[in-house]
Amino acid sequence: MKYKESEKKELKKSTSELKEAVVSIAAILNKHKKGELYFGIGNDGTIWGQTVTEKTIRDVSKTISEHIEPKIYPKVKKVEINSRECIKVEFHGEETPYFAYGRAFVRVGDEDRQLSAKELENMFINKNKDRLSWERRLSSHFLKDVNRKIINQYISRARSAGRLDFDFEGVKTTLHKLNLVQGPTLLNACEVLFCDTNPLEVQAAVFAGTDKLTFLDIKRF
Repeated sequence: MKYKESEKKELKKSTSELKEAVVSIAAILNKHKKGELYFGIGNDGTIWGQTVTEKTIRDVSKTISEHIEPKIYPKVKKVEINSRECIKVEFHGEETPYFAYGRAFVRVGDEDRQLSAKELENMFINKNKDRLSWERRLSSHFLKDVNRKIINQYISRARSAGRLDFDFEGVKTTLHKLNLVQGPTLLNACEVLFCDTNPLEVQAAVFAGTDKLTFLDIKRF
């Protein structure tokens, strides 16, 4: 098997390049959220091998855990390639951006490039956008749970009000056009709008003044 560096794979001749390896792991995570790295293989694919002991495995694992934030817990193991001992590191993580030694990097081809302040800002915004938006999260309901009559009425009223320009074309097609479903799973917004059972209560109140302390009427839906 020929080993070659890529956006998801990094090769290091030995653990003397451990610091550079940590940077590569963070860079790959920030681009692809998973990858693998080998010690004992040169970046040209030459199998050099190296001495691998239990302490070597522990040192690699510890260094990665201590110098990448948020923390990751990679799978580090000894492998034999062309009768030579090498180390294989498999890693994954969803909590981007990842920082190595206090700096953030991204994988570009087979190189690691430091992220700019603007790129970091955009990464944080994209990371938190869906997390902060409850209605965009996946619910525990599926297409079969949707009330067909309710969604049909919704589309009809929206067309009459000039808010939509398409007709009801079946539950699945219509929900995809509304971006309210991922595969067979409904988003929370879809569950609330079109399922017979949902966990939300809406309260509407008329207040006596602007301080919102005394209300004249309140209704729950």
